[in-house]
Amino acid sequence: MKQVSLSGSIRENVGKKDAKAVRNADRVPCVVYGGGEQTHFSVKHSDMEKLVYTPNVNIVEVDVDGKKVRTIIQDVQHHPITDRIHHVDFIELKDDKKVKVNVPVVITGRAIGVLNGGRLSQVFRTLKVYALPGELPDAITVDISDLRIGMSVRVRDLMTDKLEILNAPSAVVASVKMARGAVDEDEEEEEELDEDGNPIAPAEGEEGGEAAAE
Repeated sequence: MKQVSLSGSIRENVGKKDAKAVRNADRVPCVVYGGGEQTHFSVKHSDMEKLVYTPNVNIVEVDVDGKKVRTIIQDVQHHPITDRIHHVDFIELKDDKKVKVNVPVVITGRAIGVLNGGRLSQVFRTLKVYALPGELPDAITVDISDLRIGMSVRVRDLMTDKLEILNAPSAVVASVKMARGAVDEDEEEEEELDEDGNPIAPAEGEEGGEAAAE
């Protein structure tokens, strides 16, 4: 997983009044926990936006007044009206301790069912994984190339020895559904060809016979 850096300043005081002053200075109150004592600090709002508003999940090296800690975002709170970033929780990473992280799902390939007119449905944009920091993936890649209409990829299909996914094993991650005008691969009729590979025209009376009989 990619690592990025984030600079912050220690907060000497903690409380609603101090947090409000921090936000008025266009900064975001933050906390790091999981390594013993909690560290309260603040970060420029613009720097936090770059970190939060991205589909990627990164390991964040937080530098608070020269003290560096490897972390990952655990929770982001937004203002209920303005939707500005209100508060961010980070959890300190330990190389020998597993963490729970939401990892983005990336769909690759073009499903056979979609080529036949089916519709791709992606149910999960992220999946919650439980793994050591060194084994956290940037994303969970789902190859849908072999999916036919009516087929799906479930959480259990994506499990590995090193990566535990906490979502229900039977949960559908992506599927190809029947759409109007789609061709059911099992019901496709093969066109009859002659020895030269040319289509054989139906014998006289075979096509439109019912109409002629009327």
